[in-house]
Amino acid sequence: MPRRCFQTQVRPPVRPPGSTGGRDAYFDNAKYLAIVLVAIGHAWEPLRDGSRTVTALYTLVYAFHMPAFIVISGYFSRRFDASPQRVRRLITGVAVPYVVFEVAYTLFTRWTDDAPDREISLLDPLYLTWFLAALFIWRLTTPMWERVRGPLPLALAVAMTATVSPSIGNDLGLQRVLQFLPYFVLGLCLKPEHFRLVRRWQVRILAVPVFVCALAVAYWAVPRMNYAWFFHHDSAEQLAAPAWYGPVMTLATFGCSVVLVACFLAWVPGRRTWFTVLGAGTLYGYLLHGFVAQGSKFWGWYDPAWVHRPLGEVTVTFVAAAVMTVLCTPPVRRLFRFSMEPGMEWAFRRDAAEAARNRSHLTVSSRV
Repeated sequence: MPRRCFQTQVRPPVRPPGSTGGRDAYFDNAKYLAIVLVAIGHAWEPLRDGSRTVTALYTLVYAFHMPAFIVISGYFSRRFDASPQRVRRLITGVAVPYVVFEVAYTLFTRWTDDAPDREISLLDPLYLTWFLAALFIWRLTTPMWERVRGPLPLALAVAMTATVSPSIGNDLGLQRVLQFLPYFVLGLCLKPEHFRLVRRWQVRILAVPVFVCALAVAYWAVPRMNYAWFFHHDSAEQLAAPAWYGPVMTLATFGCSVVLVACFLAWVPGRRTWFTVLGAGTLYGYLLHGFVAQGSKFWGWYDPAWVHRPLGEVTVTFVAAAVMTVLCTPPVRRLFRFSMEPGMEWAFRRDAAEAARNRSHLTVSSRV
């Protein structure tokens, strides 16, 4: 039997310090901080023109914020075994929100983009919904990655091949699905001790000069490199580059992103903080903040000249972080739970094993 790079059934995971109850404070902190960076990155988009500094920061953030989020998603997908209970959770927690927000974003952008004829297409993810389509596909393939030899090299080979295949098209955002795949598989391969390793004080100290150097390189690269490589959205041909650039840039961006993700995770606090509780609502913040990001351009929030000066850029950054923070709060989660975590008991047959356990529990209770 092939050797696996992750063993979730052999022993229970050892949680890093900070775990309480069923959730881990460290990972909730990491998810919240990563999703705040997502919002800040979207807020910086209209500020890139004419500002080399903003573009450098934008490039640096895009080099690791979604990879970090995807690595964590992969780490928590290790137990997906295609059982009825997990398939049900995948449908209600990923597929249903995808449909709801694909429709919602289409209707909303018909207005904000002045595109009244924009079609609702569940095969062509609009704006942020690509991540839900990708997560659905990645998670379904988890049992396969658990059983193949060398899952990470294989995932990298898939991503490299995608960059030389412009004919893949936009169906279900497959370019992003395939090009971001190595980060998800990396998360599947990680163990608790890997996270403890990056949180050692030596790594935390080393992360400071690494990030400073990365920012300097990003600033230097602004007029020299196309930062769209970090979007993982297009093939090499679509980025006006020779085909052989695709595999090379896949390996280069993967290496850069993994180093920066490790540095980011090294800085994440392991103890409970005021924002730990917000880590459970990151998907809410992710999907909802897109309406603010899209509407801000339509409503002219970026029109004043002062917004494009240093004070305005700092203000935009703080506003984006504040909006994302509010959208991750428990009251917002309760308000929108119907669309992101619906029960949908009516849509599923009762699992026979679960029914047997319930009958056994009732029998024991009656005897007691």
